[in-house]
Amino acid sequence: MREEERPQRGSHAHWRRGLSSSGDVAKHAPAGGVVRQQASRAGAWPWRRPRLLRPRGWGVRRLAGVGSRLEAAGGSVGAMACLGPVTGCAARRPLHSAGAPDVASASNFRAFELLHLHLTLRVEFGPPGPGPGSRGLSGTAALELRCLGPEGVSELHLDSHPCLEVTAAALRRERPGSGEPPEEPVPFHTRPFAPYGQALSVAFPQPCRPGERFQLLLTYRVGEGPGVCWLTPEQTAGKKKPFVYTQGQAVLNRAFFPCFDTPAVKSKYSALIEVPDGFTAVMSATTWEKRGPNKFFFQMCQPIPSYLVALAVGDLVSAEVGPRSRVWAEPCLIEDAKKEYNGVIEEFLSTGEKLFGPYVWGRYDLLFMPPSFPFGGMENPCLTFVTPCLLAGDRSLADVIIHEISHSWFGNLVTNANWGEFWLNEGFTMYAQRRISTILFGPAYTCLEAATGRALLRQHMDITGEDHPLNKLRVKIEPGIDPDDTYNETPYEKGFCFVSYLAHLVGDQDKFDNFLKAYVNEFKFQSILADDFLEFYLEYFPELKKKRVDSISGFEFDRWLNTPGWPPYLPDLSPGDSLMKPAEGLAQLWAAEKLDLDAIAAVDISTWKTYQLVYFLDKILQKSPLPPGNVKEMGETYPKISDARNAELRLRWSQIVIKNDYQADFKKVQEFLQSQGKQKYTLPLYHAMMSGSEEARSLAKESFSLTAPQLHSNVVNYVQQIMESKKS
Repeated sequence: MREEERPQRGSHAHWRRGLSSSGDVAKHAPAGGVVRQQASRAGAWPWRRPRLLRPRGWGVRRLAGVGSRLEAAGGSVGAMACLGPVTGCAARRPLHSAGAPDVASASNFRAFELLHLHLTLRVEFGPPGPGPGSRGLSGTAALELRCLGPEGVSELHLDSHPCLEVTAAALRRERPGSGEPPEEPVPFHTRPFAPYGQALSVAFPQPCRPGERFQLLLTYRVGEGPGVCWLTPEQTAGKKKPFVYTQGQAVLNRAFFPCFDTPAVKSKYSALIEVPDGFTAVMSATTWEKRGPNKFFFQMCQPIPSYLVALAVGDLVSAEVGPRSRVWAEPCLIEDAKKEYNGVIEEFLSTGEKLFGPYVWGRYDLLFMPPSFPFGGMENPCLTFVTPCLLAGDRSLADVIIHEISHSWFGNLVTNANWGEFWLNEGFTMYAQRRISTILFGPAYTCLEAATGRALLRQHMDITGEDHPLNKLRVKIEPGIDPDDTYNETPYEKGFCFVSYLAHLVGDQDKFDNFLKAYVNEFKFQSILADDFLEFYLEYFPELKKKRVDSISGFEFDRWLNTPGWPPYLPDLSPGDSLMKPAEGLAQLWAAEKLDLDAIAAVDISTWKTYQLVYFLDKILQKSPLPPGNVKEMGETYPKISDARNAELRLRWSQIVIKNDYQADFKKVQEFLQSQGKQKYTLPLYHAMMSGSEEARSLAKESFSLTAPQLHSNVVNYVQQIMESKKS
């Protein structure tokens, strides 16, 4: 997930502001990169004692009752074929992550193995709030578990949330020769844990025995809460029917279903979802089956962490766009979605497979969310949730999904074991994204995109100070702190720089690509720490281990992980100069007191791709306000920009219009705000309007009164805060 303007939560945006010239002062670098020396940090590499990997019996025999419950719910035992073992999950090396804590989880997840999760839920649309007829999800969560405690365990602790009301709990325990185990009611209670969740504790009548398998059945209901997002018809594209979706990353799915809400635990899952007439359900699942007029059955055949279990229900239709891809959207958007992505996704997937190994998830589908979806995208396996802002009409934003596709290997397949190691998900994904785009679009384009990312990291560190503790790759998340509140650019861009440095040490791109493929194969379906990755790296390249590259002064691996600050190594982005310099030169022409229209006309921007145009407009914004009349002339000269459907161009043109108080195009600013509710686009424009002229402030108030009913509640709150803080 990628989202620069994400104060609280949510997947991840993919576009950044232009490169700032500040902060790129550097000393002498090894070939292929720029290095900034800092005082080395003393101390040994923090290796943990290896522990035995916990048993990985994802597909061990199941209780007879599970098949019975699935059949009763409309499934079949035959449909449970994908509950078998994960291909290639033989016994592997002991992992440093095997005993690592996760302070963001209230559960005792190390005491149990989660074999399978099954959800049986009914979706009810209605008014918000408690009471009969209110909107909500209700049903059961069935967790198949195996006790790992060497001396048995007397209580099971799960992650939950105050918005999630559990009304009953029951156990099913195997009893030899007794047929299907009966349900045995068990006591449960909740206790406070953190502002973002609570603990749900289930007491066993008798302690579970080491190795014992059992099923826990929880009956519950969830209405209003942070993990389940309800949209009114006004917040959708079609304006006819309501919509509901879940957002799990980082620790929100505990407000969707009781679970081990930690990336350290992976399991397969299935679900039976009942919806009202005229609605369709989709999930992050390998298979999707319609069971009757309003029931949908799903199975995820590969183990995933809880945060990747995702559900959406609305007025949805689909269209095939490739041999293993389809797009889902509201009927009014489906043709645009099909046109934008028909034949596109397969090229991205096949390039990723050549680099990183097989795509194990079966399908790769896209769900275009309603316009009020506040984020850029969320990499839910098999079904990425994306903003409809990607539907530019000319495929100019189609490649944005390369980031989410790259998560199919880095994040979804090999996962950070806790949120303090988030860079393992995002730093590798940024590197993978840029490897794919280099192959498809060339190094100049990729380096231009990477330069915008570096500028964003520079901007972040200038604001926070380089020594801020969040500017480390390995972040210490204190108990009670929401992992989402630690979100910033560091795991993305500093993580990318560290992976690039490791590639630089290898010195051969093909060899490093082969290493990444081996890394994915080694740790697939597992959750790891940086220690696990770096140990494997040094074993894979014994010549580097012999040279002790982990201890090179100024570039120690320990320093990369545990010392805040600017990356000591910056990959060489000079191939992007061929695209950046023309954009910089053109921006300089437009900033002149007297326009040289002949020189401007000599620069043909018709072939410029989105990132080059974005870079150009960012330079214009930096130079604004321009001399009087220049913005009017620019808009008339470049209708490709001033009348664009591309959301990235519309954002920047709107910012330029406001910064230059070009009131003739204020209507375009308002139309852009009415067309979408993405947080990354909406908040900067309200900041700009409320910092502008009296007319711009009036535009902000008028636009908010028009758009507030269609915005996500979080975005409404943020806009209100902006407007309140900037009152005169």
